[in-house]
Amino acid sequence: MTVERSGADDVDRTLALLWRARGSSAEPTRGRRPTLTVERIVAAAIAVADADGLAAASMHRVAKELGAGTMTLYTYVPGKAELVDLMVDDVLVERRLPGPGEPRSGDWREQVALYAERTRAAYRAHPWLCEVSRVRPPLGPGQLAGQEYLLSIVDALGLPPRQAVAAANAIGTYVDANAALGAENTRLERSTGQSTEAWWHQRSSFWEDYFVVDAHPAMNRIWLGGGFDQSAEVQGEKGYEFGLNRMLDGIEALVG
Repeated sequence: MTVERSGADDVDRTLALLWRARGSSAEPTRGRRPTLTVERIVAAAIAVADADGLAAASMHRVAKELGAGTMTLYTYVPGKAELVDLMVDDVLVERRLPGPGEPRSGDWREQVALYAERTRAAYRAHPWLCEVSRVRPPLGPGQLAGQEYLLSIVDALGLPPRQAVAAANAIGTYVDANAALGAENTRLERSTGQSTEAWWHQRSSFWEDYFVVDAHPAMNRIWLGGGFDQSAEVQGEKGYEFGLNRMLDGIEALVG
């Protein structure tokens, strides 16, 4: 799987596009009145990626979907890498996380659960997100809204600044990584037409022909104890919930 990287050739222009709602118009200002907008281009690219994967969302394909020439798109967006940045951030904005001064419900753990649910929902709706590296993320409104939301939760617990940053990053990394795994599974099921359960069933002979009990005593002991009785999907969901709750337990114990 090819991992898309963030655009960096023209950082200032990319930042201006990401924050276009706050600054001056990013649309071409000379010549005839533009028939396209950055918003329409990004929306079309997201629709293509949702349907056919991120690789399909080329500048040429997006231009075709919009009934425009490929070169016309370049007057709005520098290239594919920058377009991906805009796509990712628009999807993150869709989470609609409560901002400063907006009402919130539940205690701090329920607020973390809201972040987790909406982030995982974004990955389910847009499986191509798992193909984009988040190591150097686009510094747009969606990215910062997520960070502000998590930091505001742990900061309200009274953690020192460095611990607050560490806690927020730990939660965000855990949720995003698990959301990406789920999206990758969805992407594979769509592209191969084979479910995860079918994939494992196809390899059932492995346990009879290749699995050596003496080399994997812990795995065998857990297996005999019923640890793997649930489906892979249920195991993954239960494991995700277990891990997130234990992480929050640790933060709560630190605060206490």
